[in-house]
Amino acid sequence: MSARIRLLVADDHPVVRDGLKGMLASQPDMEVAGEAANGAEAVALAARLRPDVVLMDLRMPVMDGVTAISGILAGCPGARVLVLSTYDADADIMRAVEAGATGYILKDAPREELFRAIRSTARGEAYLSPAVAARVLGRMRAPSEEHLSPREVEVLAMVAKGSSNKEIARALRVSEATVKSHLLHAFAKLGAGDRTQAVTLAVRKGIIRLEE
Repeated sequence: MSARIRLLVADDHPVVRDGLKGMLASQPDMEVAGEAANGAEAVALAARLRPDVVLMDLRMPVMDGVTAISGILAGCPGARVLVLSTYDADADIMRAVEAGATGYILKDAPREELFRAIRSTARGEAYLSPAVAARVLGRMRAPSEEHLSPREVEVLAMVAKGSSNKEIARALRVSEATVKSHLLHAFAKLGAGDRTQAVTLAVRKGIIRLEE
């Protein structure tokens, strides 16, 4: 990744794209390299521009966001995709994650949260907006809170020890995308927005212990 985070903005509403470009211009470590009005344009531009992060809307004409995510990562494996959507349905979130998105944030999030999400995504770190995590958790709750899977606990324990996604993937002999998927599921279950908050909550709930 270059010193500045190069972004591709994919949204079918010109007003939204203009608003995002205006906000991102205020950040010295970010630059908008291009913009796309539909998923097909996003795939083509990502292959040509090689952005660090793609801000991806899910509901677009010609090609939807989930299909575009798969196409972008196939043609530009080094890119990270941060979904920026109006929709918080758990099906949308999980489809995006399974397609390879690194993070998911809602369009009504504060700008500082957007900047934080972009920086986390650029580092390859899974990011789930706290608002999304809370809503997904609410839908996932049965009579009692759903427990983390053994693999999700294992991944969180390694995060607590300071391991990166790449190091965790190597140790567990899985892909980085799989590690990110485990983390995002753990974030949703814990109601956490990022790695630090997830570890803090997991320790507080007794799920992991730092001395391990």
